[in-house]
Amino acid sequence: MSTALLIIDVQHALCTGEYECFDIKRVIDTINDLSTRARAANIPVILIQHEEEGDLLKYGAKGWQLADGLKTSPQDLRVRKTTPDSFYQTYLQKLVPKDDFDRLIICGLQTDYCVNATVRQALSLGYDVVLVADAHSTIDNGTMSAEDIIAEHNKDLAHLTGSVARIDVMPASEISL
Repeated sequence: MSTALLIIDVQHALCTGEYECFDIKRVIDTINDLSTRARAANIPVILIQHEEEGDLLKYGAKGWQLADGLKTSPQDLRVRKTTPDSFYQTYLQKLVPKDDFDRLIICGLQTDYCVNATVRQALSLGYDVVLVADAHSTIDNGTMSAEDIIAEHNKDLAHLTGSVARIDVMPASEISL
């Protein structure tokens, strides 16, 4: 069995301007370090990009593009999605079939939307999940600060467990590849 790294929605529109996620430069640096280690260990890196109607995340638009500073490789796999759940109506499960992959390392944007939905769906599909505690981010939601949302999700998701799979929440530096 093996591992894949999912990098969710690290796109221009969520890394600059009005919707710039909290501490994004550090988060991208952490993701880059992790993806470099993953590639060196021959672990597939899957770049997931959200798209929707309108100007912000329209397919092909500037905001839809991967963020400046995010390191990629021609070998990286790519998935387009239209809902917070990276598995829903995408071919992600074909890229990481449960028979071949037992662990998904998940990082990216936004903590309380696409990262949360994908972590929960991966668990329900039977994958062991490692949520990279210091490599996901979001924006303030009007009630809570981004920092508090991130901390709350790290705590809450660490307590979820399935009958056949588990979620571990740990910083990138502690993840063995």
